[in-house]
Amino acid sequence: MKIKILLSVISILFFASPTFSQSKKEAAVAARVEALKKAMTEADSVMLDKLTSSQLSYGHSNGAVENKKVFIEKILSGKSDFVSINLSDQTVSVSGNTALVRHKLDAVTNNDGKPGEVHLMILLVWQKQGGDWKLLARQAVKQP
Repeated sequence: MKIKILLSVISILFFASPTFSQSKKEAAVAARVEALKKAMTEADSVMLDKLTSSQLSYGHSNGAVENKKVFIEKILSGKSDFVSINLSDQTVSVSGNTALVRHKLDAVTNNDGKPGEVHLMILLVWQKQGGDWKLLARQAVKQP
């Protein structure tokens, strides 16, 4: 009886986990999204540089668009300070060397020392460059 229960629990966990349904490429891109989230909250310049393409186009919900240099400078200076980031409802779709990621982003911010919150819908475009997935573009819109 205990074995049947254990097998049932394992089966439920296996089939209910979205990670198991992802391809290896999709899982690799999802891992890069998590690494980017961590690098942004920790203001890790080395990881931000490693995760982003030199051609980065980083769009904000207010219409502002930044290149890689400005994006990283604003994170490091505290002008764009993410205290915490929560991602939900994420989908990852890979086509060749391009991956599209959509998710909801809810964050606590402290931009220029001013506490706040943001609630956004995000589209990330990742591109395989030199064997690594790099963030090529990001666009945010306010959640309805």
